[in-house]
Amino acid sequence: MSFTLAIVGRPNVGKSTLFNRLVGKKLALVDDQPGVTRDLREGPARLGDLRFTVIDTAGLEEATDQSLQGRMRRLTERAVEMADICLFMYDARTGITSTDEMFADILRKKNANVILAANKAEGKAADAGVIEGFALGLGEPVRLSAEHGEGLADLYDVLMPLSDAFEERAAQDAPETDVDVDEADEDAPRVPTKAKPLQIAVVGRPNAGKSTLINKIIGEERLLTGPEAGITRDAISVQTEWGDTPVRIFDTAGMRKRAKVQEKLEKLSVSDGLRAVKFAEVVVVLLDVEIPFEQQDLRIADLAEREGRAVVLAVNKWDVEGEKQAKLKELKEQFTRLLPQLKGAPLITVSAKTGRGLDRLQEAILKAHEVWNRRVTTAQLNRWLMGMTEAHPPPAPGGRRIKMRYMTQVKTRPPGFVVMCSHPDMLPASYSRYLVNGLRLDFDMPGTPIRLHFRSQADKNPYKNKTKSTPSRLRKHLGKGRADE
Repeated sequence: MSFTLAIVGRPNVGKSTLFNRLVGKKLALVDDQPGVTRDLREGPARLGDLRFTVIDTAGLEEATDQSLQGRMRRLTERAVEMADICLFMYDARTGITSTDEMFADILRKKNANVILAANKAEGKAADAGVIEGFALGLGEPVRLSAEHGEGLADLYDVLMPLSDAFEERAAQDAPETDVDVDEADEDAPRVPTKAKPLQIAVVGRPNAGKSTLINKIIGEERLLTGPEAGITRDAISVQTEWGDTPVRIFDTAGMRKRAKVQEKLEKLSVSDGLRAVKFAEVVVVLLDVEIPFEQQDLRIADLAEREGRAVVLAVNKWDVEGEKQAKLKELKEQFTRLLPQLKGAPLITVSAKTGRGLDRLQEAILKAHEVWNRRVTTAQLNRWLMGMTEAHPPPAPGGRRIKMRYMTQVKTRPPGFVVMCSHPDMLPASYSRYLVNGLRLDFDMPGTPIRLHFRSQADKNPYKNKTKSTPSRLRKHLGKGRADE
């Protein structure tokens, strides 16, 4: 999905009808009665060759109090802020109303990419209403009929250049991962630059102190903070110099247990946070010292490992902890027991409020990034593999010893290795863990995800599995010769 499109407008202008048409299913309830949609509905949309996420929103109303209409309006406005593109729909048969004019002013301030759409624009009766749309100052209205599917080609023409821009931005932000290793390439790991800074995502549960930590790193109150949980709603990136290292830091919404995520907006916020993990090179999982290693913390750390990102665990609010030595011992024991897949990853205690421990956090992040880029020569690996197999030979299932022939590194970011061996399908997972743990220890690769694959070496004998009888073409030739005699 290259971008997110939020459909907004007054009640009963046809937002849900267009949403259903774009997703290709009747997911949103449609009725002539206004106000049927009350919360946010998200779906994967398709328009020609464009693939994007579309959000159906509640009708914009003038209420700003704590009433149902007021809460619905605030939810819609937040969706507009989060979306990449906003499609502002109005009823071409009714024409522009004072409410449309007011919301057009709001949308200009909240979203840089606003497309104006005149819906119910089929027939000459809508011509005057379409022309009125120019007065909103949002450009030429796209003439649509969501019910009959008219005007979608025009909408495609408007979305296409915006989609290209968002894809280009995503390509620039996306880190290089699974980079092929060339033995002849002696280049050192990539050094972060202003053009390609080190990308760090700070993730964790609500109220762990993520925004406070980032504000302390950049040295200014750039991100909104407070005692309330869940202030941050979308993933916000901040580019800065941390010491001498150019970095881009993603502040993400707090991720709660799935069962507790009730509000539609929070579901969007969590998915936005998950995207930030994919755009990061190093993921900092921020824990609350009072309630560390809850199930959601473990899921977030496991997600980062499965995505192949370098992981650093930071325990926040260390300044309020009384029994520091006993607590640190407990934290290390829990880490070892609950996250064995991240064995050796750094566990740093910090205080986002006072700034204590930030120098150690920076050092851990840079080391994790360096290990994530680590390269080991084939000669080193094969000497190491020989020693490992001598110390602990592979098993012999069915009396047939599995032979380890040779090993090489094929990728970095994260480090990926291939071992050529006999009967790779019969090798138990325990032996793979034995080798991975040995790689971590002997080549100083603590904590980083390691990808280890076992393959059988294809036998290059062209006559293998062929009968010893005379080849058919030769038999034909001999037969032909005998016939000539």
